[in-house]
Amino acid sequence: MKNLELARLFDEMASLLEVANESVFRVRAYTRAAQTLETLGESVEAVAARGELENLPGIGRELAAKVDEYLASGRIAQLDELRRGLPPTFLTLLEIRGLGPKTARLLYDRLGVDGVERLEALARSGEILRVPGIRAKTRENILKAIAVWKAGRTRTPLARARQIAAGVAEALAAHGGADRIEVAGSLRRMRETVKDIDILVTSTEPARVIETFVSLPSVLEVTARGDTKASVRHAEGLAIDLRVVEPDAFGAALQYFTGSKDHNVRLRELARRQGLSVSEYGVFDEQTGARVAGTTEEEVYGVLGLPSIPPELRENAGELEAARDGRLPALVTRAAIRGDLHAHTDASDGHHPLEQLIEAAQARGHEYIIVSDHSKSATVAHGLGVDELRAQLAQIRALQPRYRIRILTGSECDVLADGTLDFPDEILKALDLVLAAVHSRFRQPRHEMTARIVRALANPYVSILAHPTGRRLGAREPYDVDLDAVFAAARAHGKAVEINASPERLDLNDVHARRATELGVSVAISTDTHWLENLDNLELGLGIARRAWIGPAQVVNALPLADLLAWAHRGRPGARE
Repeated sequence: MKNLELARLFDEMASLLEVANESVFRVRAYTRAAQTLETLGESVEAVAARGELENLPGIGRELAAKVDEYLASGRIAQLDELRRGLPPTFLTLLEIRGLGPKTARLLYDRLGVDGVERLEALARSGEILRVPGIRAKTRENILKAIAVWKAGRTRTPLARARQIAAGVAEALAAHGGADRIEVAGSLRRMRETVKDIDILVTSTEPARVIETFVSLPSVLEVTARGDTKASVRHAEGLAIDLRVVEPDAFGAALQYFTGSKDHNVRLRELARRQGLSVSEYGVFDEQTGARVAGTTEEEVYGVLGLPSIPPELRENAGELEAARDGRLPALVTRAAIRGDLHAHTDASDGHHPLEQLIEAAQARGHEYIIVSDHSKSATVAHGLGVDELRAQLAQIRALQPRYRIRILTGSECDVLADGTLDFPDEILKALDLVLAAVHSRFRQPRHEMTARIVRALANPYVSILAHPTGRRLGAREPYDVDLDAVFAAARAHGKAVEINASPERLDLNDVHARRATELGVSVAISTDTHWLENLDNLELGLGIARRAWIGPAQVVNALPLADLLAWAHRGRPGARE
């Protein structure tokens, strides 16, 4: 848990340093250190005890000293100093999309804006317009951003909830008494956001497990406690429920606490028609009261005449009928994915050199990895110009003989406002794959945005439409676009649409991804990697794809290399059909 605590504090320091107008390099150092600690595979205390903190990526002497300081005292003196003079709620202002640190500080100094609640009140009253640089359009955008922020805070993004659940499960395992630990609920169904976390445990010492759970440092409040179950409020606002169940009923409990309410209602109806009843305690014969199943989920479904239904599908979206009729799809798995088709290096807005990206992808067993840095119009992302892209291609050709993994040349090429691409065809044709992406003019009217994307998909060198709706969870709503028209164009031109596995995007969502594949459009499940650890976010994209009933035949990066390249080049001028 210290890993997450320190990551949160370093993130806060990065934000406060930005407010104080410190060097962008210092800000990035703390952000990178937070990322390292958040994804560290072992306890930071253990690393510190070995004297190896400075061996961690992004942790130099200064930051290692701050880690040691916190582990020894529970405080970081510099952080205390940075906090001085600012209210505790001030940093919530930086969560409002488009409100930078300088503006937030200006609003605090001029109007005493100490948090989102006061910001909204002053924006609604119009008083905010007294601050230099705040115009009517700015005020309107702030109010829209606050609405998005509020909506995002009612639920926790999937990736963060998984980290929290994993931390709690790890702590339960470390303190003993728990024989089997499983996360259930909407988190196991891989919903893109979750309201709470359900954890199931088998144990011969339930009191010991309950005591460990309610005593965790991350627990803010114990809301309920019994002999075999407890509920707490986590430091990050999530409710977490723990249940200790007997082994003979574990499968029934796991099924019950994983399925959505509607799925479970339908399952109970099916059971009643067969003279059975289903609960978290098992499947019972209604006449004799005998338990006939419950040890495993397979038993629960099997006694009802059904194959086991994958957790991601348990939403009452046709899965029970499909299971009854033998139509459940064979869902895509991690083993089916051969490579990643969206990744960045430090040539644009990634954080690692080309060689490190290649080595990290090769270490994960990928058959191929793309290098898809931004194009020149993405100035905020330090997009590459024509000469820089040509130099990168030469670098890749020189490096390729050193690696088993195939390095695919590519670009995340901006789709300009009129639907043309940021690079001329002369450059695009030299690439293995081209990702087309919208990064600007998000407020175009629906018909213009649709026509813009449809035109880009008609370009023969485009292979994949990246993050097709442009959303950022809790920060930016999708742009207004006719997705059916986009999918029709993708199918007509043989292009794929992306399931972007970045935790802040998950774009396409499961509903849209299912619609795309139903219309005959292939998908790419890609990580949009900027940090090497992002390569592991593939699991999030797979969760969305599985919720969308997608099998490996519908995923382009499940193709072997030769087949992938043949697909990508099929519509290009002069290519063999």
